[in-house]
Amino acid sequence: MPKVFTSEKQKIGAKGEEIAVMFLMKQGFSIVERNYTKKWGEIDIIAEKGKMLYFIEVKAVTREITKRKAEECFPERGKAIKDKVDFYRPEDNIHLWKLKRLSRTIQTYLLQRKVSDDREWQFDVLVVYMDMSKRLARVKRYEDIVL
Repeated sequence: MPKVFTSEKQKIGAKGEEIAVMFLMKQGFSIVERNYTKKWGEIDIIAEKGKMLYFIEVKAVTREITKRKAEECFPERGKAIKDKVDFYRPEDNIHLWKLKRLSRTIQTYLLQRKVSDDREWQFDVLVVYMDMSKRLARVKRYEDIVL
């Protein structure tokens, strides 16, 4: 049975995941599974590229994307962030307890799906910044995060 998203936050998260999937596919990933859920955690996207298996957490946020905001979201493409006071970074919400739960969920997935011990895998975070009024999105990828 597919998930039913009722709250605004859940709808934003679901839209962010859709954008993340499109981003990954354009980057040459194939999607193995989505929303693998256990009572102790959920993996948003499981993908593969080459011989590597990727477990991906998606964090989505809505905000107006202006040139200034784009520079804040992606400082490597423009000037450094000058005013961080009211700037929320969704990736900051991945706390130690969340990483522990994700680690347990990943280990369960590997055992349940009988993934070979020799298979390499990594954990990534995709942050999706969405501007709903302009129908724009920006994706930033944090790779190979240690669990």
